[in-house]
Amino acid sequence: MERFYIVANRAKDINHFESNRIKEYLEEHGKSCVLGPSIPVLSFEHQQEQQKEYRYTDAAQIPKGTQCILVIGGDGTLIQAARDLVELEIPLVGVNFGTLGYLTEVERENLYPSLDKLMRDDYQIEERMMLEGTVMREKKEIATMVALNDVVFSRSGALRVIDFKIYLNGEFLNFYSADGIIISTPTGSTGYNMSAGGPIVSPDAKLMVMTPICAHTLNNRSIVLSGNDQVTLEFCQDRSGCCKERLISFDGDNAVCAAVGDTVEIRRSKRFTRIVRLNKISFLEVLRDKMGGGK
Repeated sequence: MERFYIVANRAKDINHFESNRIKEYLEEHGKSCVLGPSIPVLSFEHQQEQQKEYRYTDAAQIPKGTQCILVIGGDGTLIQAARDLVELEIPLVGVNFGTLGYLTEVERENLYPSLDKLMRDDYQIEERMMLEGTVMREKKEIATMVALNDVVFSRSGALRVIDFKIYLNGEFLNFYSADGIIISTPTGSTGYNMSAGGPIVSPDAKLMVMTPICAHTLNNRSIVLSGNDQVTLEFCQDRSGCCKERLISFDGDNAVCAAVGDTVEIRRSKRFTRIVRLNKISFLEVLRDKMGGGK
């Protein structure tokens, strides 16, 4: 690789200290590198006010011919960059300045050896599936967004359970009364889905996982679906007649407020995220390491 671009989380890389060091190192080795603006921190309230997808990184700023995007931060920063830049289909490398780092390939202690591997083309590229969600109100589309990790349906405001129906490929599947439900990609299976008791899935699989959140029913199992399935969720009025707003979040960042009667259609996106792999470490090894399973 010859041409790089850096996306940095301003909360993790203060004053672009590490990003500038990376840029200098690459340029010392005859490569080109552009340092983009820091990814800002956006308040949850501001996301709700906008009622549309907020982009942390502007794809128009990425120079033509860029071969690799270095993302400085944690898993959340990489997920944001993947969603914002999905149309470019440029490979991403995550540099972990966060905590767990399931997605980020490079740790601080092996940063510069990893840059050396990139420069001599010693890497592989994985294509990760994404989800696309369309929110419909009175048969009109009000929002369409993509997600690398998951789409989560939850309550907004008062601590009430929400009632909703799930349809699979147009056929009624089940009625849920729960705190919400998670539709996850294989990549997102180690995130909120895992915390809610859902299964862990190999990241190269092409499927979806549907996991209820604290369902008020005996039937609270996760369901594994084909990557070709379409899930439709319909928000219902709850038993008390309450019509409080519901919340639909894409990768935990972009949120859309929904009302009773709104539907959301979730399907596999035609887009995908390209993740650079530099280490020959299996998915199981990563799990053991991150979960502290020992040797």
